[in-house]
Amino acid sequence: MTKAIITGISGQDGYYLADLLLNKGYEVIGISRRPTYKVNQYNNNDLYFKYYPCYQEINGDICDSSFMMQVISSHKPDEFYNLAAQTHVGYSFSNPDITFDTNAMAVLNILEAIRLTSKHTRFYQASTSEMYGTIHSESADETTPLNPYSPYGVAKTAAHHMVSVYRESYDVWACSGILFNHESERRGKDFVTRKVTSWVADYKKFIHNADHKLHLGNISSVRDWGYAPDYVRGMWKMLQHSYPDDYVLATGETRSISDLLDTAFGYIGIDNWSNLVVHNTPADIRPNDVTRLCGNPAKAMTVLGWKPEVSFNEMIGRMIDHDIKVSS
Repeated sequence: MTKAIITGISGQDGYYLADLLLNKGYEVIGISRRPTYKVNQYNNNDLYFKYYPCYQEINGDICDSSFMMQVISSHKPDEFYNLAAQTHVGYSFSNPDITFDTNAMAVLNILEAIRLTSKHTRFYQASTSEMYGTIHSESADETTPLNPYSPYGVAKTAAHHMVSVYRESYDVWACSGILFNHESERRGKDFVTRKVTSWVADYKKFIHNADHKLHLGNISSVRDWGYAPDYVRGMWKMLQHSYPDDYVLATGETRSISDLLDTAFGYIGIDNWSNLVVHNTPADIRPNDVTRLCGNPAKAMTVLGWKPEVSFNEMIGRMIDHDIKVSS
């Protein structure tokens, strides 16, 4: 039985990855900073797999180097997926030190623990398209220069480079997935896609008051949005390959937040949302915003045989249907 450790088990990607691996017959060890059931009651996520006999959960902080050393040396996993992070770009501007400790220093500590105690472990690092900054070319691939605009992006870039150092200098089997935006029904409501779909669902189900507004930042920002379960399948494929390397996972298609609003409101039959949305609100504007991100997944498609399967419109429809169902 293949053994895998997943950090960030209570997050969107952690849930989908654990589900994928357990259904492939893995033994899965999930690491969470606090009891998962509390996190997921709040987010309407039910980690049903916590009842699997081949699943166990460990509570701890990935920033605690002694804790991570003990976990890795005692379990010696075949695969290690580092999905834990401070994931909110806006938050990173007001909390850069926490962001760097979690997103960069913790990765160094994990790599060092693997190097010293579990050299056979295959390591996956969740890198991000935010490392590129605004992309002025048509799309970004694995060779595009990194130019992060936020403390979040800087920390992720440091971790990304550290993965390369350990792979090339210490022969650690380590790779990074440079994932562009990927969303789902389990996305946190502080992310713009779920903020929109949950608001639209509430409006559809409860609210018909024109004074009630959806407040957003820059709705001209452009992103490459895909469906999270497709992307965790790509993570798994990276660790099954014969050698470690870095890969971009993306759809290669872009949409603005305005396009997102068109799709979401159109799904419930509203063609004109202008009187329902207030944008460029100060609380939602970042000090330095990435205006356009688009990825080129050609390498992952060619080498790994990966491709996204769920379309943007289908994803938004699923999210709204879910939010209508769970609204109370």
